[in-house]
Amino acid sequence: MSETLIEVADNAGIVRLTISRPKALNALNSAVISELAGVLDQLEQRDDLRAVLITGAGEKSFVAGADIAEMRDKTPEQARAFAGQALKTIKRLETLPVPVVALVNGFCLGGGCELALACDWAVASDNAIFGQPEVLLGVIPGFGGTQRLPRRVGPAMAIDLVTTGRKIDAQEALRIGLVNRVMSQDELEAYAEELTKQLGGNGPEAVRGAKQAVHDGLDQDLDSALALETSLFALCFAGEEQREGMSAFVEKRKPNF
Repeated sequence: MSETLIEVADNAGIVRLTISRPKALNALNSAVISELAGVLDQLEQRDDLRAVLITGAGEKSFVAGADIAEMRDKTPEQARAFAGQALKTIKRLETLPVPVVALVNGFCLGGGCELALACDWAVASDNAIFGQPEVLLGVIPGFGGTQRLPRRVGPAMAIDLVTTGRKIDAQEALRIGLVNRVMSQDELEAYAEELTKQLGGNGPEAVRGAKQAVHDGLDQDLDSALALETSLFALCFAGEEQREGMSAFVEKRKPNF
């Protein structure tokens, strides 16, 4: 029986994905990426999806990087194909219409950092270590790190990290804007539970619209982005969700989304 590399837990549309290669510190290889693509095939078809949380098995590592043993003997053509497979899959995760949150529990290096960067935001345990150390192996980041990292932390800090290969702790990751919050391992689990409740209680179509407005607006000039926001705001008034949410507020009760 083949090993399950992506564990899936569903709580009323809040789906938690756990990358499970603990002996390899959850390193990304072709099999993990392929299995993640298969999971995304299912998630992309779901109308009831509300959020995706992604983490790594155990308390030592989120994802320690791409699998170096698998990459070591690749030809340039094979390396291009491997990177292409990873980039396509990570982009699909990034463009899910719902919030995608990285729960970083330990090492978050190389491909792991690139995976976290594709999430809408990241929360880290206080033992987390971040970095893009690929230059120490004679290569550059290949899963989007040279492009998403400067968009998250600015070009100067990104060039610092990708050219020195230095690692940073959770507090520095927080300071530069790589993660949103830092907490203990126990608090990280509590945060995941609270986030599940919070997102589960919000209007699902409104949440999707809010994410779309931010993501799509970033690629437009301000006037066009504001017009997009107005259109998406108006669209909210075409469905039952807005009426239920506002009626619940006026009637001083919880909405039933």
